[in-house]
Amino acid sequence: MPFLPELAAPAALSEPLPGGKVRCLACAHRCSVAEGASGVCGVRFNSGGRLMAPWGYVSGAAPDPIEKKPFFHVLPGARTLSFGMFGCNFRCDFCQNWEIAGVKSAARLVPGKVSAGRLAAEAAAAGARAVISTYNEPLITAEWGAAVFAEAKKRGLRTGFVSNGYATPECAAFLKPVLDLWKVDLKSFDDAKYSRVCGGRLAKVLDGIRLIRAAGFWLEVVTLVVPGFNDSDAELHAMADFLAGLSPDVPWHLTAFHPDHLMADGEPTPPETLYRAREIALRRGLRYAYCGNVPGGAGQDTFCPACGKAVVKREGFSVRSVLLDGGGRCPCGAKVPGIWS
Repeated sequence: MPFLPELAAPAALSEPLPGGKVRCLACAHRCSVAEGASGVCGVRFNSGGRLMAPWGYVSGAAPDPIEKKPFFHVLPGARTLSFGMFGCNFRCDFCQNWEIAGVKSAARLVPGKVSAGRLAAEAAAAGARAVISTYNEPLITAEWGAAVFAEAKKRGLRTGFVSNGYATPECAAFLKPVLDLWKVDLKSFDDAKYSRVCGGRLAKVLDGIRLIRAAGFWLEVVTLVVPGFNDSDAELHAMADFLAGLSPDVPWHLTAFHPDHLMADGEPTPPETLYRAREIALRRGLRYAYCGNVPGGAGQDTFCPACGKAVVKREGFSVRSVLLDGGGRCPCGAKVPGIWS
């Protein structure tokens, strides 16, 4: 039985296949879906030879500071409206939104029916400056996200994805007219770990990151640093080298793991591990590396790469001061990349 078939619409990101099957183009799994079946995500399904995608509801929506997403080089201190749906194309053992990401657990939850226009209007009325698709994986609900974003654009709002980066060229092209920001999780730099713990392939994530950057979306990358999983110097060096090779201006957020879901018996990340990871990032050529999920911790401020001045000072999700002008220029005249106005 498809998941929430009454809250679905024909999927633009699809193509027909012989024998009544249909190919999903929303993510790099590129599932071939038979009649009556669903893709890996559990929420995109084949009905009568046509792929159907989630539509017209949210699993939740809430105001958030943009720093929580995290976007550190976009509209410092701005309020966003975050929204999500159900399902995911990964199955991460350390998922912190597993109750909505897994369709079996989500089956007992009640979706909130809403139109794209109403959601965008509520965001604007609440003073949000951006609308962000998050909580579950937004690639698998890209058509609904695009509808919300189109309405948000009419109201002058920025739009963003908080994603695992399993993107396809077709999905990136579909979203490009309405999507500004893309945060990607880089969970490891070991393909066996990606496959075993997350149900994805490293090469496809790296291809997605390259694609997102090349397509002109504003990109920030997050790595949840998990003790014993991805916190070795060798793996941190490999991730830093990849990102620095892409661009030294890609912000990299190194965040602390807190035991949850199938890793509830794990150890939380010591702050010292994050600081070591940040030093590795800076030594490997990245200009903007941040530490997160450590209240009162270091590594949260943005520094001008030319003069070394702290141009954005933060405390947790709060912004204490901004010295950059609307074009992202430091008082010394150097420009910090990002979206500042």
